[in-house]
Amino acid sequence: MSASEVQTFTPREFHRQAHDALGNPQIRANFRKAMDGLMAKRRDVFSDWDLETLRELGANIRLRALAKLPDLLERLEANCQANGIQVHWAENGDEACRIIRGICERHGAKAVIKGKSMVSEEMHLNAHLEAAGIEALESDLGEYLVQLNEQTPSHIIMPAIHLNTDEISDIMHTRTGTERTRDVDTMTAAARAQLRERFMAADVGVSGVNFAVAETGTLCLVENEGNGRMTTAVPPVHIAVTGIEKVVEHLSDVPPLYALLTRSATGQHVTTYLNMISSPRKPGEHDGPNEVHLVLVDSGRSSIYQDDELLDTLRCIRCGACMNHCPVYTRVGGHTYGTTYPGPIGSILMPHMMGLEATKDLPTASSLCGACGEVCPVKIPIPDLLVRLRRESVGEGRGNVPGAGVKRSKKEVAVWKGFQWLATHPRGWRSSTAIAGKLQALMPSKLGPWTEYRTAPKPAKVSLHALVKRHQAGKFDEDGEERS
Repeated sequence: MSASEVQTFTPREFHRQAHDALGNPQIRANFRKAMDGLMAKRRDVFSDWDLETLRELGANIRLRALAKLPDLLERLEANCQANGIQVHWAENGDEACRIIRGICERHGAKAVIKGKSMVSEEMHLNAHLEAAGIEALESDLGEYLVQLNEQTPSHIIMPAIHLNTDEISDIMHTRTGTERTRDVDTMTAAARAQLRERFMAADVGVSGVNFAVAETGTLCLVENEGNGRMTTAVPPVHIAVTGIEKVVEHLSDVPPLYALLTRSATGQHVTTYLNMISSPRKPGEHDGPNEVHLVLVDSGRSSIYQDDELLDTLRCIRCGACMNHCPVYTRVGGHTYGTTYPGPIGSILMPHMMGLEATKDLPTASSLCGACGEVCPVKIPIPDLLVRLRRESVGEGRGNVPGAGVKRSKKEVAVWKGFQWLATHPRGWRSSTAIAGKLQALMPSKLGPWTEYRTAPKPAKVSLHALVKRHQAGKFDEDGEERS
């Protein structure tokens, strides 16, 4: 997509946007090629590991941290402050933006350079700063490209995965004057040259956080390009922004999670850089910021924390593996979801942040094949949570998600309750399918909202089970014809 073709996406229009994406062969080709490669790399890099044991360890580390979350956040604050890091608390994204803008204004900042941070995307930090007259430039190459193209990331790890080489070349030529080329190294070098002087001129650097260690007050940042290290070390002020769930208890918890994150996300044994930030520049040190700030953002996470089932959502380490393996995401892409976090993880996380009424189509954007749950490195039961949200979106279940409670008609409820009973009682199921086969001509072609996106089923005259039994009883000849 060129800069002149920028679109706006919303979760309320998921079905229309999905239809448009499925009709775009370029989007499907871009994602298919990228996802196939990522799945193969993940499979290969775990080939000589006891993956299930490592996943169990990762899940237990995250569960232990969540079980102690309030205490760990207080320990993190205390140890960060002892190290010289200033800690700020934000109830929501707007408050976090005001805190960051206030820090920038106190330093007279006119230019901010940003490392990759999905929380900053979640709170629309760039737009907030620009409205205050502060330039915010993305330094991650993928984020830089989508910013040039006036888009949002389509993947939490690879923001520009929806673009192919020709599209990237066109964007860079149109926006920066770079000569058109299909050579990836040439385009990468051009982008780095454009960004390097901006690192040196920036007044403030903003980054995300992968793991915040309560034990030591250390902020861990995982990256491949070096922009994260430049962002956190070159400008005189560094602001790290993260969700409150990213805290872990011990420094020794980081290596297992790091091993799971890098392998699940990009199929790498390790990333090029693992930055561990524990303080501002100390006397005698030659580089590093004069100030380090940590902004801890809630934005609905405390509400999730109160629900003993949906709490599992907070285990996420943002690897993107669930997206890479999801048959829906890989065909329609991230922008189709219209949310900061797309794919399976977004479908269980965004209803808390935006309300279920605004995102009610997202839990249904799944085939429930279970691939997302099977590959999740910290064993989040994503399919179970999708089913839970589906129930709540139609007014059933616990109703703890904001905006839940859209009611179905009594007739529709009765029909699905009847189906549920039949599907769990074999004798009733066999009897009903036998009767339905005989009355198949009377089957209606429309079954309410259920057939808006599906073809109404037509029961077979004879079920597969019945045919198998007849075959086993010798009622068919060698050509498969039923004996008279």
